[in-house]
Amino acid sequence: MFSGQNAHRRSIRISGWILASTLGLPAAPLAALAQASANAMATQSSSERGVTVKVTPTLMGASDSRWEFAIVLDTHSADLSDDLTQSATLTTDDGRALKPVNWVGAAPGGHHREGVLAFDVPAPRPSAVELRIMRSGESAPRIFRWQP
Repeated sequence: MFSGQNAHRRSIRISGWILASTLGLPAAPLAALAQASANAMATQSSSERGVTVKVTPTLMGASDSRWEFAIVLDTHSADLSDDLTQSATLTTDDGRALKPVNWVGAAPGGHHREGVLAFDVPAPRPSAVELRIMRSGESAPRIFRWQP
């Protein structure tokens, strides 16, 4: 059985092949484009000091006025007391640093937290962004990069 993400990728590839055969185009470029698009917004993960942070862009299109990131924090060793509205920053490729405008999800505490962190989209739109999460007790931020 396919996972949700693999099934979605397979569906995109099949749709590309059908479209390509209908239009008389070679299927390989469309399949490559679909794969590149899926990879550009893929989940990224960082595990350090017994805490795993996974981030997936969920809303990051060209017409979106907000960019949203689904975040999952997991540990077996300590409470997850991070206030992501204070510890997260979205940095653009031209050096602008943006603070989150909203967190919808689990409150601080416990061993598993998840939710969605939202940022207003800056103008002009950047060609690349880094989500930086600075966790208490860690010497460097966790960094996740995408090209919207």
